[in-house]
Amino acid sequence: MTSVSPFLSPSKDDTAIARIIADEGEHVAHNYHPLPVVISRGEGAWVTDVEGKRYLDLLSAYSALNFGHGHPALLAAAQEQLNRLTLTSRAYHNDRLGPFAAALAELCGKELVLPMNTGAEAVETGIKVARAWGYRTKGIAPDAATIVVAHGNFHGRTTTIVGFSDDPDARGDFGPFAPGFVPVPFGDASAIEAAITPETAAVLIEPIQGEAGVVLPPDGYLRAVREICTKHGVLFIADEIQSGLGRVGETFACDREGVVPDVYLLGKALGGGILPVSAVVADRDVLGVIRPGEHGSTFGGNPLAAAVGLRVVEMLQSGEFQRRAKLLGEHLEAKLGELVGHGVTGVRAAGLWAGVDIDPAVGTGRDVAERLIARGVLVKDTHGQTIRIAPPLVVRGTELDWAIEQLRVVLAG
Repeated sequence: MTSVSPFLSPSKDDTAIARIIADEGEHVAHNYHPLPVVISRGEGAWVTDVEGKRYLDLLSAYSALNFGHGHPALLAAAQEQLNRLTLTSRAYHNDRLGPFAAALAELCGKELVLPMNTGAEAVETGIKVARAWGYRTKGIAPDAATIVVAHGNFHGRTTTIVGFSDDPDARGDFGPFAPGFVPVPFGDASAIEAAITPETAAVLIEPIQGEAGVVLPPDGYLRAVREICTKHGVLFIADEIQSGLGRVGETFACDREGVVPDVYLLGKALGGGILPVSAVVADRDVLGVIRPGEHGSTFGGNPLAAAVGLRVVEMLQSGEFQRRAKLLGEHLEAKLGELVGHGVTGVRAAGLWAGVDIDPAVGTGRDVAERLIARGVLVKDTHGQTIRIAPPLVVRGTELDWAIEQLRVVLAG
């Protein structure tokens, strides 16, 4: 057994933690089943609980914290804007939205940005844009437009979105659901082509399925989807809300195959870990179909969000974070690969993002996540036997090595 790392503070009893969790349970709806840790502070790749114990954060709030906790440049941008102006609504112009939209459009190689708040809002907006484009540009008959989606998808939790999920926990007791979505197997480009009809407006996929366990498509899949969509006059919508903005060692996961979709859906890391910021990004011939009054959000494009989002884009423009994710990701994948056959049955990785399948003989994914808490490492389980690893892109190689050693100890029992 490896000794407890010097990264960890001495353990204390969990009286305060238990009390806080119990109090939360009394007054917060139980739509989540959080792991038993109560975080009160964060810096870089580390967080500290209410009793002073430190943990290496290998979840990054599902990639919303790509730049770590409290990145100085992002905090400075937020503080400066907090002292000036936070919210106007889109009833008026503000002096931050234009620069943010211009920078984000340039990063994506597109012309227009439609700003929203959460990832699910970006997906809902993308669906509305695709349908409007289908009717107004492609000429699909009214109310007949369809969108091809993938099995195993996770695009959010709204009633429209869960209607085309195949996760029973997401769908159960929430119907009836909106029609117009055609699911096909993820990774099968021929199935996408077979599902396209004259009424198809778009193909909506995650380039890498995150919630499903960091499921990577076969090589050439994204290129094939791009070719099929172009051939049939269908929009290719890439949900890069988790996979985008540096996470996979490229600015976007689509970049791994040199593919440019018609529409990017962005969120999570776009808010710098400070506030929710999302966006739909596309060229004028697509986003231009939306007219005043047809879509909006009180907080979408607010000055504070735009100021933070602009700083995020500026940080990505240097390529530093993409390079770190690529190099450290290769190291992470190699280290995780050494665990296959030793409590791990499979590893899938792209940049600093990995899905690790736990041998049932060791326990469930949640069992492993809970045991790692005791050793100062935070991960999250998904779909029973899988844990997800997605550290902030500011993590150090030595920290990753230490975290993998803690996982090795936990797997060994």
